[in-house]
Amino acid sequence: MAARGRSRGLSALLPPACLLAVVLWCLAAVGSGEPLPQYYNAIFSFGDSFSDTGNFVIINSGKLPNMPKFPPPYARCSNGRLVIDFLAEAFGIPLLPPSANKGTNFSQGANFAVMGATALDLKYFKDNNVWSIPPFNTSMNVQLQWFDEVKETVCSDPGECRAFFSRALFVFGEFGGNDYSFAWKADWSLEKVKTMVPAVVSSLVRGIERLLDEGARHVVVPGNLPAGCIPITLTMYPSEDRSEYDPRTGCLKKYNSVALYHNAMLRIALDRLQRRRPEARLVYADYYTPYIQFARTPHLYGYKRGALRACCGGGGPYNYNMSASCGLPGSTTCEDPDAHVSWDGIHLTEAPYRFIANTWLKGPYAHPPLATVVREDMVD
Repeated sequence: MAARGRSRGLSALLPPACLLAVVLWCLAAVGSGEPLPQYYNAIFSFGDSFSDTGNFVIINSGKLPNMPKFPPPYARCSNGRLVIDFLAEAFGIPLLPPSANKGTNFSQGANFAVMGATALDLKYFKDNNVWSIPPFNTSMNVQLQWFDEVKETVCSDPGECRAFFSRALFVFGEFGGNDYSFAWKADWSLEKVKTMVPAVVSSLVRGIERLLDEGARHVVVPGNLPAGCIPITLTMYPSEDRSEYDPRTGCLKKYNSVALYHNAMLRIALDRLQRRRPEARLVYADYYTPYIQFARTPHLYGYKRGALRACCGGGGPYNYNMSASCGLPGSTTCEDPDAHVSWDGIHLTEAPYRFIANTWLKGPYAHPPLATVVREDMVD
């Protein structure tokens, strides 16, 4: 992604906050410091469509549109690579094969993420009369069961497995966004949706502990994105009350408040888990803050349309139309996806994924940055 605009005299022209944004963009776009150590022997990824590299296509016996860079079964909900792809490239690991592609060699990792996956089991939604859920179960616990199946192909006894997983990177999420989305579709109130958050976060902690018990030591745990900034939310839940929109971003405050609550509770839970499991290094990875920055000052990151209009879609204020969504008849694709944050009204284009991945690797949007964790571990 090339920088746009003049850079001469930036310190004189921009306030400190904007100047910091430019500096962060430059660091994340081109990289900084020494190359990352080739520390990990494998990467294992769990989550939903923000990290799915083909499982949905295989499980659903279908296809996802407009993914020319990745022939099946390596499909992605984007025009290019995802954060998990950039993390793999940074550590010298091949792009992760989808775990549903049976017979694959998973000795350098596997991706269990599936579009539409939830942190809570489907029983929770059925018990609470929420029926806008996928027709198949790909929840967090199901993905952990798939991990147990893959484990049998990469190591043979508990000691060998623990040693192997101690040198692997685990990326656990994003989870939770779909849980709340299904509740919103069932017309739950803001207060009722927020009652889900403790259950979602507790489920995530239990899942992380299962991996730690298997020998995992380095676990990256992404938080939720600002759902109120995503074109599908802005299209499906418009409001005539302008006070419901954040004047700095144009995002719907109600939906962002749930993501903020989730992320705050998740960070507290991770801090507590870190104290209980000092042998591990848990990294909270922030999707929310960079996306908000894209929405507030898109021009500083090279985005023409900001974060609130999709590149690929069927028209409307945010270029999202459920009857002509990306890849269906009636939709069109923009000429320069890198100038947009949103690819299809739900997911991101490759450019912001690249930016976010670099900020997780080197800071400031990971706590602690993954490169710091690796170097400290190598010294120890």
